[in-house]
Amino acid sequence: MAFEGLADRLQSTIKKITGKGKVSEQDVKEMTREVRLALLEADVNFKVVKQLITKIKERAIGQEVMESLTPGQQVIKVVKEELTQLMGGEQSKIAVADRSPTVIMMVGLQGAGKTTTTGKLANHLRKKHNRNPLLVACDVYRPAAIKQLETLGTQLDMPVFSMGTEANPVDIAHQAIEHAKEEHRDYVIIDTAGRLHVDENLMDELQSIKNDVKPDEIFLVVDSMTGQDAVNVAESFNEQLDITGVVLTKLDGDTRGGAALSIKSVTDKPIKFAGMGEKLDQLEAFHPERMASRILGMGDVLSLIEKAQTNVDEKQAKELEEKMRTMSFTFDDFLEQMGQVKQMGPLDELMDMIPGAGKMKGLKNAQFDEKQLGQVEAIIQSMTKKERQEPSIINGSRRKRIAKGSGTSVAQVNRLLKQFNEMKKMMKQMTNMQKGKKGKGGFNLPFM
Repeated sequence: MAFEGLADRLQSTIKKITGKGKVSEQDVKEMTREVRLALLEADVNFKVVKQLITKIKERAIGQEVMESLTPGQQVIKVVKEELTQLMGGEQSKIAVADRSPTVIMMVGLQGAGKTTTTGKLANHLRKKHNRNPLLVACDVYRPAAIKQLETLGTQLDMPVFSMGTEANPVDIAHQAIEHAKEEHRDYVIIDTAGRLHVDENLMDELQSIKNDVKPDEIFLVVDSMTGQDAVNVAESFNEQLDITGVVLTKLDGDTRGGAALSIKSVTDKPIKFAGMGEKLDQLEAFHPERMASRILGMGDVLSLIEKAQTNVDEKQAKELEEKMRTMSFTFDDFLEQMGQVKQMGPLDELMDMIPGAGKMKGLKNAQFDEKQLGQVEAIIQSMTKKERQEPSIINGSRRKRIAKGSGTSVAQVNRLLKQFNEMKKMMKQMTNMQKGKKGKGGFNLPFM
């Protein structure tokens, strides 16, 4: 999960104050002290921490909390709102130019994931906004960068404009835009050169490209695992280029990540996107409120629904809902569901998005092993068609055969059959509860 260490510490801190009938000034002081330590340990800039804690303390000791019927809940609301403001308040959407194409310049240091993020952003624009981007290879100093971008273009079935390593980056960018106009491409994403550190030559070149192509967006790609260096890099690039937004990479594997929380306060520029994995579809628009909810263990239902709507066939979901309600849900349906849920991303990430999942018995510290899913699939695939449709016919000898065929034990087969029956009952209850409470267009999540 993003900000995992910070999330664990904050959740355990605010848990102490939740449910209190009365909250004293001393309670607030103790809580804010713990929050302050959690933020500092997570590598949030100390000036940013000081400002945030002052705001939380002022509001938490104020009338809105002290006179509330649920002061503990009000304190959490205050912490969430201030954390949301720290990360930008509301989502900052990507620009759309009055004239086509919209030009985006990608800048950053080597190793931050700039070239890969360029490909991810192009994929995001096509899938989420129905756009036709052109990728532009302007890193002429590192032949591998051009090759990498061309490989990404092939994977995405998307054009890459390149003039090799001998051309001037400013000329490449300029001609790429003319080419995009001719080919009716509505976005141009320029992958610029990076360095191991900020230097004058790099900034001069980026400034020259900026002056020539007049980009609508300048996105700084920052490795969120580099701690306070990420803040320093963001400050330097912003001073020189006046960036329009930040893209955070490697947010999925970071156990600290607090430096990323400092960037908005230090640069006053929004976090636009976050890389949540290595795959080309794992770039998410950054929603400060949703991220604050996830950090505080409140889940992120909107992002979960968006993932489901992207990866789950609505017609299949409706058919499935009817099967659940009528208890005609089979192992074949279960296999299909597993495939769709796996497309949505790692299970532990999905669980983070479900409100209160961290408090459910057995789930708080659960490690979701993808290998176990493979074993479940093997067991189901070792059943005959009739057994998948009617699990009740699976007797002792059939269980032995299934265990042998799937490379598992009879105990594992028994466990799956028992869990499947319990799940069917639970799903029937949940679909009945959901009746009349569906989302837009009658869409339900695949596991509801």
